Amino acid sequence: MALIFLLTRRRIIADMASRSPVHQVALRETLFLIGYAALGQVGGWILGPALGYRPFSFHIAGTVFGCGIAPQRGEMWVWAIYNFVVFALLPYIYFRRRYTNAQLNLQSTDRWNDGLVIVTIIVVESLFELTAFDKTVFNLSAHQVLLGVPLTLLLFSMGTVLPTMILIYAILLPRYLKLTGSAISTVLLGGLTYAAMHMIEGWSTFDSPRNTALSLIFVLLQYFGPGMFKSVVTLRTGNAWVHALSYHIVAPHIILDTPLVVRSFGILP
Repeated sequence: MALIFLLTRRRIIADMASRSPVHQVALRETLFLIGYAALGQVGGWILGPALGYRPFSFHIAGTVFGCGIAPQRGEMWVWAIYNFVVFALLPYIYFRRRYTNAQLNLQSTDRWNDGLVIVTIIVVESLFELTAFDKTVFNLSAHQVLLGVPLTLLLFSMGTVLPTMILIYAILLPRYLKLTGSAISTVLLGGLTYAAMHMIEGWSTFDSPRNTALSLIFVLLQYFGPGMFKSVVTLRTGNAWVHALSYHIVAPHIILDTPLVVRSFGILP
């Protein structure tokens, strides 16, 4: 976060609250979207098992940490398409009829600085992940990388990057700022919302009160911090694309999840 402030110290910070409607409308839209997102999550929990898969959340089972049983091809496609339609496409269509892309944080006000932030964060985060994790895209053969990276880009863009960007950082974040009048509260709410959209992960277990509590604690510990960071990036740049490109699709998904996609689709060396 300190690095983001350093990189954006000379740019004009957008008044994101002004992109949100008046207080009463902002509150109504916020409550509507939170309720809609909750129903969408429940739908994923129902749809996955109904098709013989695991419950769907904002991440497919095995994301980042890996898993014993990799997702099936159909599981990955259904997860990606469901999340894209429910959490990205439909909210965007609904709100785009009422607001411009600039009001939805989807238009740059300083392309040079946005590019600087994107490149810097990709480099820093990629170096950390390559150091901290054993299995990355660089452990794959050239053939697996050639096929796996574009497939990972498509699946995870649809399944988690665009839903996160549209639902939380394009629509909800300006309304959080309008309602609270506080950048700190907005960052905290952005982090909590991001964590809430990962309520069920591949490693979650709800077969006892203890395991349920531990699963929810792990979700909070895993996603609250990154959610806050994405909020800071968006508040400082006024552009939801920046966090999506710098701190989501490349790092961690392409770097850490290409091996999962290669495994699920049976791409040989």
